[in-house]
Formats: sequence, C-alpha cells, structure tokens
Amino acid sequence: MQDLNLFVIFARVVESGSFAEAARRMRISRSAVSKAISKLEKNLGAQLLNRSTRDLSLTEAGAVLAEHSAHILDEAEQAERVVNSLQAEPRGMLKVSASVAFGTLHVAPALADFLSRYPEIRIDLTITDRPVDLIGEGYDVIIRVTNEPDLNLVARKLAPVRRKLCATPEYFEKNGVPQTPEDLIEHNCLDYTLSGEQGYWNFTGPEGGIAVPVSGTLRINDDDALSQAVLGGLGIALLPTFTVGKDLQSGKLQAVLSEYIAVERYVYACYLPSRHVPAKVRSFIDFLLMRIGTVPYWDKDA
Repeated sequence: MQDLNLFVIFARVVESGSFAEAARRMRISRSAVSKAISKLEKNLGAQLLNRSTRDLSLTEAGAVLAEHSAHILDEAEQAERVVNSLQAEPRGMLKVSASVAFGTLHVAPALADFLSRYPEIRIDLTITDRPVDLIGEGYDVIIRVTNEPDLNLVARKLAPVRRKLCATPEYFEKNGVPQTPEDLIEHNCLDYTLSGEQGYWNFTGPEGGIAVPVSGTLRINDDDALSQAVLGGLGIALLPTFTVGKDLQSGKLQAVLSEYIAVERYVYACYLPSRHVPAKVRSFIDFLLMRIGTVPYWDKDA
C-alpha cells in the first residue's frame, strides 16, 4: 500500500501550483516536497508533473491522480476536524465500567446530572466487579476500589475508602461498646468474604498492627448486603463509608474504634495513557471529582 502522505503532498503541490508554496503551507522544506513527488512517481511508475523553471503542469497520469488525491486530502482534513472537535468538545459514546457497590451507589445516580451538562455524550455503563480489559472490551474509563491500580493505566484518585466498625445503637446497648480491638472477640462480627481477612480483622494501634481473631453468624460477599444485616441489628461489621455514610450521618448506625482503622484503599478512575486525553473522558472524571468533593460527601459528619 502506498504512503498516503505522498498523495497529500502531491495534492498540496497541485493546489498551490508550486513546490515552494506547498512546502510553506505544510511547514516542511522544499526539498522534502520534491523528494516526496519523485518517490511517488517512482512508486507509481509514471511521471505526474511537467517541470520547468517557471511553472508546473500535470501530465495525463498526474491529472487523473490529482482528482483522487484531492479527495484524499479532503477526507484527511475532515477527519482532522472531527478528531479536533472530539478533543475540544465532550461528545460521543463513553463506555464505563464501575465496581458494583460504588457504581450502584455513587456513579449511576450521578449520570443524569452529568448528561444534562454534556448532552452530546452518551454513556454505556457496566456494573461489575470482574477484571475488565480496556482495550479488548473497548472501555474508556474503569472505576475500581483498590490499593494497587494497574501500572499500565493512568489512575486518578477519586476518593479514599474509609472503613468504619459499625453497628446499630440497639446492638451496642444490648452487647456493650468495644473499647479496644481485642474486645471484638466477645461480639458477633459479620464478615465481608472478599476482604482477604477471613477469621481476622486488622487494625493499626499506637504499637503498630493488631490482628484480632473474630467470629460471627454471617459471612457475605457484598458490602451493601452486609450493611443491611448490620442495620437489622444482627452484629457488628467493618464497612466502607461510601456504603453506610448516610446511615452514620442519620444515626441509624454508630461507629466505634475509628482511631484504629487506617485508610488502605482508594477509589480510582483509570484510563489508557495518551498524549491527548479525549474530552469526554476528561470531563467525566473531572465531574466525578467535583461531585465527590475534597472530603467525600458520604464522609461529612459520618
């Protein structure tokens, strides 16, 4: 296949009427233009231009090629305009994958506001906790809760994930309020099975890390379902504030031992590295950052 850039240079020469003017318009040297035309003629096996000291004229083959090259140039310029408009103005399909709990509670409810601000964008949102392939599955942005974002992606931190040791006021009234992590041995500790901490809850104290053996009557693999069990008064659990922030703010749940719980994970918006981040990606992430706030809205007064 021929180098399309040679056809573009040829079209510019025909359009401008000289090598020098074509070089000026394309911001390249006159010799580069001359070499490109000679290479195109050699590749095609035909003379395209009659050259004289004063002017240029098209040969029969050149006249045929000029018509097609003009179309190539028009298509290239139109494609450039379309791409530039995508970079300058947020528009087009935005394909997003978000983790189940955070996506359901905080991404999906934000979309109506986002789309009202950017009516030229359409969104395809997938709610899932499974690993996704940005390139293979065509995602523009993935939103995940993790302590180690993929090093091959650009990861923008949306919010810290703070966990609280929560139970209802009624539970604490009946079973007592733990004063130290070791007191949890006497409580019904409801476990999130995907935490990787089965059988032990890890805390940070003045003397360093504390691993407390815990047990309880329920283990669940979903934060939202676990929070419902805690709200029902069944026991005590370590829950992210982005799940139970409203319940802590309203007093339905109470948090204890917060000084022993460190921030270990963050919510990240990840996308493929590029010199030119699409406007739709940039505007979506900036919108989420603005909506969440420097102190996440679910952590205020929680």
